[in-house]
Amino acid sequence: MSGADPARPDLLVVGGDVVTMNPRREVLLGGAVAVAGERILAVGATSRLRARWPGTTELDATDCVVTPGLVNAHLHQTGDPLARARIPDDLPPGASVDTWAVPLHAAHLPADDELSALLAGVESLRNGVTTIVEAGTVAHPHRVAAAMTEVGIRGTIGAWGWDVPGAPFAAPAAEVLDRLADLVAAYPAGGRVEGWVTLVGHGLASDELLAGAADLARVSGAPMTMHLSPSGADPDDYLRRTGRRPALHLADLGVLGPHLLLAHAVWLDDAEVEALLDSRTALAYCPWAYLRLGQGVTRAGRHAEILRRGGRLALGTDAGNAADSADLLRAAALAVGLAKDMAIDPTGPGAVEALELATIGGAEAVGMADRIGSLEPGKYADLVVHDATGPQWTPRGDIAQQLVWSSDGRSVRDVLVGGRIVIREHVCVSVDERVLRADAARASGALLARAGVPLRSRWPTVPAH
Repeated sequence: MSGADPARPDLLVVGGDVVTMNPRREVLLGGAVAVAGERILAVGATSRLRARWPGTTELDATDCVVTPGLVNAHLHQTGDPLARARIPDDLPPGASVDTWAVPLHAAHLPADDELSALLAGVESLRNGVTTIVEAGTVAHPHRVAAAMTEVGIRGTIGAWGWDVPGAPFAAPAAEVLDRLADLVAAYPAGGRVEGWVTLVGHGLASDELLAGAADLARVSGAPMTMHLSPSGADPDDYLRRTGRRPALHLADLGVLGPHLLLAHAVWLDDAEVEALLDSRTALAYCPWAYLRLGQGVTRAGRHAEILRRGGRLALGTDAGNAADSADLLRAAALAVGLAKDMAIDPTGPGAVEALELATIGGAEAVGMADRIGSLEPGKYADLVVHDATGPQWTPRGDIAQQLVWSSDGRSVRDVLVGGRIVIREHVCVSVDERVLRADAARASGALLARAGVPLRSRWPTVPAH
């Protein structure tokens, strides 16, 4: 081919070991990624790309590992970030919702939703997460979308969605569906922030709302997400109300399908597993939340089986008072560690499968594998530079094992989303973190006072003199 290149990169990320997650799962030692606008233009040897485009601005990734941006398939951006480490971790089942979550959300001002989302976005990016799926507990979605845009993260936006009479924040099914349709139209597919058909779930939706939401998802092309069976309470409730277990009831209503991402699905029986696999329904697995909340994943969880049988599985970190961290690499390690231990079989899923769940597998489960999840030409330039000079990386061994078993989000040095540098040398460049911390401290105190939640500490705190 003669003549000038049809496109020229704006940036070369050079000198790192590039974990492409392409179909061949190639790792390019001393590789480079060429970024043009929002997209990846080329991936290859540093020497070759430098020679092809001399003089291009470079980001030096020497002694680093470069991966695709991580995908968090279930994250609560509001409700918890301004109340971090406030909800006690020794509450009986249901108390954290009734005594804490509902009052906190009821007390949220629009500015609180936006500030919470800023916090969630910065924490996510600093842990290498470039795409998040909002869990739906948002009262002011446009303020949350504004925060996501400001911080520069890719993701989806949902809103409160339920219609059970007497429940806080409830509305008639038609009103909920209209609100969801407006949100999907306001944030169409392909944008940095996409509107999804989002229900809270947990038995809080009528059959009319469930079926209507699935119809909206199919007609609009926007994916749908909701919570289901993180504990044994959901199956018990559905059995009392419908005579069917949750996943089977959804199947009867025509809700299951490749458009649907179910969060949790810990308590499933054999028939429910088959229904999810047959319908190609995707799951967002948040293992840390189940352990912290004592929801029984080690007794009932079947996520490893679903993955082994070709099911669609992604990872999530849930809420700031559930899993307590946006570090998806920790969640990835726990997911495969639990799989090995629950089966008493060390030959089960390992670091390679964990990294797939966090990147290309997660991207496929949330319906975005054509755009993100791997470092390939034409995809969005969502990538993470991990500093591999620390003792946890010394000496260098298998990259997948060191990313999953040895490392965590603290190794994340630089992050690009859509070609834009949003984390540089461990610091967010899109948001002033010092101002954010001060704003969050002030807003948190005011929020907790308005909510009237029962603040307590198990250790006495006394001023030092």
